[in-house]
Amino acid sequence: MSETAGVREVKSAARTVELLELLAARGDRPARLQELADELGVPRSSMYALLQTLITRGWVRTDTTGSLYGIGIRTLLTGTSYLDSDPRVRLVRPYLDEASEVLGETIHLGRLDGPDVAYLATRESHEYLRTISRVGRRLPAHAGALGKALLAERPDADLPAGPYRPLTPHTRTTRDALAADLAGVRARGYSIDREEGVLGITGFGFALRYDTPPQDAISCSVPVARLTPAHEDQIITVMQEIRTRIESATTGGTVNWR
Repeated sequence: MSETAGVREVKSAARTVELLELLAARGDRPARLQELADELGVPRSSMYALLQTLITRGWVRTDTTGSLYGIGIRTLLTGTSYLDSDPRVRLVRPYLDEASEVLGETIHLGRLDGPDVAYLATRESHEYLRTISRVGRRLPAHAGALGKALLAERPDADLPAGPYRPLTPHTRTTRDALAADLAGVRARGYSIDREEGVLGITGFGFALRYDTPPQDAISCSVPVARLTPAHEDQIITVMQEIRTRIESATTGGTVNWR
């Protein structure tokens, strides 16, 4: 049993969280009882009892046969509460609106969460040809503009050894290749993702330095087919200005969550 700050981990609570994370990761693929028991190394009877408890409280849902399980609506309500209560998200949202209006492209706010970036806010482009994203999406930090902008704010010694999972043929999958790219990010002051996370999409990422090290970043995603040198220059100029204004608008007095 692991310990955090000298406090022993509560096994039943850890198992509940692991189950919810497993169901969430499956997305639209419901799971059977035995699959969940096997995946978490839990006796079938114990898993069944845990599932029934969570179904009663809305954290897990089941089908009419009672044999398939998926994530429940309470997780959505909790996630929405997280966004509504976060002062950084509230601060940044109006600036995302402004960037989207000026550039006509998809704008994101993301937060580093372990090896991934979680999308906290998105403003979709109104163009017919556009990127598709959603709040709550996760993308490996090594493979996108948001993640690389944040990784560049940290020492290369903190990078995982690799190899990294490729999302496209353009994803950097070795530590040396990623470190070389991050050196360029530091020199430029922003990251570039040229079809590394999604084929056909280029992204530009900008770390928000209101925390040390930064946990949040904003980005602009553009279909390659619509990206010209002039438009790229415009995106960089606008997003750098938006970043500066966000950082300048940050005030003290907020809770410093860890």
